[in-house]
Amino acid sequence: MTTRREFLERLGAGLVVTLVSRDLFAQTTSHQPPATSHQSEQIGAWLHIGGDGHVTVYTGKVEFGQGIRTSLAQEVAEELRVPVSSIQMIMGDTELTPFDMGTFGSLSTPQMGSKLRKVSATARELLIALAAQHWGIAPAGLTASDGHVHDPKSGRTIGFGELTAGRQLVETVRDDAELTEPTSWRVAGTSVPKVGARELVTGRHAYTSDIVRPGMLFGKVIRPTMYGSKLADFDGGSAATIKRVVVTRDGDFAGIAAPDADMATRALAAVRATWTSPNGAQPGSSDIFTYLRTNILKAIDERGGEGGRGRPTVKGDVDAALAGATKRLTRTYTVAYIAHVPLEPRAAVAEWSRDAQGDKLTVWTGTQRPFAVRDELARAFGLAPERVRVIVPDTGSGYGGKHTGECAVEAARLARAARKPVKLVWTREEEFRWAYFRPGGVIDVDAGVHEDGKLVGWKFDNYNSGPAGIEPWYAIPNQRVVHHPSDSPLRQGSYRGLAATANHFARETHMSELASILTMDALQFRLKNIEDPRLHDVFTAAAERFGWGKPAPAGHGYGMGGGFEKGGYFATFTEVALETRGGVREPRVVRAVTAFDNGPTINPDGLRNQIVGAMIQGIGGALFEAIDFDHGVVRNAHLAQYRVPRFSDVPKIDVVLMDRKDKPAMGAGETPIMGMAPAIGAAIYEATGIRPRSLPMARHGLQSVSEVPTGR
Repeated sequence: MTTRREFLERLGAGLVVTLVSRDLFAQTTSHQPPATSHQSEQIGAWLHIGGDGHVTVYTGKVEFGQGIRTSLAQEVAEELRVPVSSIQMIMGDTELTPFDMGTFGSLSTPQMGSKLRKVSATARELLIALAAQHWGIAPAGLTASDGHVHDPKSGRTIGFGELTAGRQLVETVRDDAELTEPTSWRVAGTSVPKVGARELVTGRHAYTSDIVRPGMLFGKVIRPTMYGSKLADFDGGSAATIKRVVVTRDGDFAGIAAPDADMATRALAAVRATWTSPNGAQPGSSDIFTYLRTNILKAIDERGGEGGRGRPTVKGDVDAALAGATKRLTRTYTVAYIAHVPLEPRAAVAEWSRDAQGDKLTVWTGTQRPFAVRDELARAFGLAPERVRVIVPDTGSGYGGKHTGECAVEAARLARAARKPVKLVWTREEEFRWAYFRPGGVIDVDAGVHEDGKLVGWKFDNYNSGPAGIEPWYAIPNQRVVHHPSDSPLRQGSYRGLAATANHFARETHMSELASILTMDALQFRLKNIEDPRLHDVFTAAAERFGWGKPAPAGHGYGMGGGFEKGGYFATFTEVALETRGGVREPRVVRAVTAFDNGPTINPDGLRNQIVGAMIQGIGGALFEAIDFDHGVVRNAHLAQYRVPRFSDVPKIDVVLMDRKDKPAMGAGETPIMGMAPAIGAAIYEATGIRPRSLPMARHGLQSVSEVPTGR
């Protein structure tokens, strides 16, 4: 374990702002505590100001293209009063940065941003006090800007580096440090260019797959034929005869390492492996929704828990309210499993070394949870966590799909067998077959309304896809909401927005249909049932920008969807046109408008980029993305078979930033995706009379759907 003295000596002279890691739980979620007790005792440095005035910031968060490196630097620059160009962000390095649960849940801005603002304000106040001491005056009236402390009365100025040079100054983060109000921001709140953008667009940025280590080999893994298979027989003799090729087997894991990628591929083809088939029949795409509804994980369902996991959230008398409703609508919605399709497939470079304390493992990999992957590696190889270092280069997207460390473990196994560093890069086919998916699901909704448009009763049962965003944000006096976890036949996990995308699709589609059976305007129906003024405001702002209320052109339709999740309020309006290709009717999104409120805007251009990216990604899940599988095998494991949004699918997009400076800053990486599917579905209905209730809606063109309401 690194001692306090060793840690501070490594940073060298200058101002160091630190915090004991057990206090970091204020900026994590409740996923789990640190895996080992030593983590709660470590001293973590957040910020270091060197004698040259250069500022180094340490955070366990990682950059996946969402722009958090830039916005966090802006928040530091704002509170510390230094230029963004003077800041270096050290991110996602388990040996250098404070413990962090991971980069997920749109938590980087509300939690890490808030923390670094306090860190920087603490440092600023200490620097002002040091300047006052240096000049022999009271600190009142002194100001800080552009990396200097100023005395307005005398005109004197002194740089931060001059105040910290040649000595070690340690300060603990103060929760009561005075923060700058958003209305007075000068750096935060502006569209600072993305940090490192030139390296990204010129190709100079090194992703994991670009890393080269001395003597490095290239790895390949022998994969099973289907989910649940076991390695029954393995013959790597032919591959082992190839010069400098290493073949290894460890239980059900088998792989090879070779001097170059082509040789590794040839060696892989020379391996002979026999796999056992799993016992029993496995469901496929054709019967998955029946399977999910009938294969509930009873132990979890009975134990229950918070947030709709197994135990219902109940308010009022739902059955009585539904029975007394003037209109009642019961519908079932389904959501397919879909793949993350990250721009950069999983990749890892693993390197073993040895010192007086024994083996040490260093892994470079793209993961959203570097400390969790470190612990995963430690468990896999029987190492103490401090003997494992995980370094995360800025990574080519993840969308919730890179929480786990399977590629890192595989690379480390190969490197240990080869006794050399090994780089392992998954192919696109491996990414489709062996990464986890966004969960498929079935959602039953039963709602009742009065003639005046007020919702009176609401039942919502989600099978498998998840509890995120499951509770309605409409004012409904009587409701029963529950998530039923199912025994998924496919590996499943986080995806951008989690299950909130599925739950918003079902809820908002149901709201649009309720408005139809009441013959009410869909916007007015929603506003009648909204009590939260921020949700009301995003709907009205998006409607105004979109031009809601005007008739759609012939063959076109308008639709909307909105809600609240992860601290962000959103409303999305779309225009959809129908095109006939080869006798098949296909919807095309012509334009889309999203109004978004996540508190004060830290970087307007960065936020717009996040929203636009989420909206484009949402088109894929809404219209055509789905995993085909049967008997434990993914059948469309190539981009030629699995369609993601193309340039030709991108509509005209407009974004309305609410920029609420009177509210706390929240994240934006996930929430803007959630309005696209219900808005597109409602627009399809207006254009065609077909009400899609399954995602994707039009993978093989629009199919006719009965419009006879269930119930009365």
